[in-house]
Amino acid sequence: MNSPAQTQPPAIPAFVLVRPQMGENIGAAARAMWNFGLDNMRVVAPRDGWPNPAAVAMASGAGRLLDEALLCPDLPEATGDCDFVLATTARGRDLTKPVYTPEAAMIEARARITQGQRVAVLFGPERAGLENDDIARANAIVSVPVNPRFASLNLAQCVLLMGYEWMRAAGGTEAVTTEMAGTDWASHAEVEHLARHYEDRMDEAGFFFPEHKSASMRINLRNMWSRLPLTRADVQMLHGMMRQMVRWKERD
Repeated sequence: MNSPAQTQPPAIPAFVLVRPQMGENIGAAARAMWNFGLDNMRVVAPRDGWPNPAAVAMASGAGRLLDEALLCPDLPEATGDCDFVLATTARGRDLTKPVYTPEAAMIEARARITQGQRVAVLFGPERAGLENDDIARANAIVSVPVNPRFASLNLAQCVLLMGYEWMRAAGGTEAVTTEMAGTDWASHAEVEHLARHYEDRMDEAGFFFPEHKSASMRINLRNMWSRLPLTRADVQMLHGMMRQMVRWKERD
């Protein structure tokens, strides 16, 4: 099984299809990506298995994207090497996160990639889109303005929209440089490890109580971690803080 490689950061974002259901939609998404020069596809737990003949047939001239797509068992694996993750959704969410339009999201993505960061864009399953647990792991939301009475977007349509905005953001968009440029940001894999560390220790301490609220508390905690712009030094310090508190409690 393929996994994201730790190589030189690519000059384009990764488009991550999370639990896609129909091979035809995966193939159409590949075509949409290649229309705008995007070929970094990652596929998370496709419902009908992989490789998928229906996806290959629909991809037509973009079949190379499917051949080179990274197959991942879950979302943490797919985004583990990324520094900034955007989650696309057409529905309102209760999670507190920065919200971008598609245009603003791709301008932000270009700026971060120019600074050497790895960026991913998440697209949810056709039936209901991304789940809150998926979005809690993203740094920001891309809200697609659609008809509220018919908010459902086809997977390939959403990929096409984001690809178009990526291409359009190239015109007249200067590299964004700030005093934070060059900072050694924590990857999603490092933040995921930190989140699990805190969740495990807090579980042992009985924090997730009462039981019927446990799931939402865990999602809110994950959402908090993904919302924070953490450096690797921040992550190491937070690990150390928790370890020290556990040692102090054990001595006590």
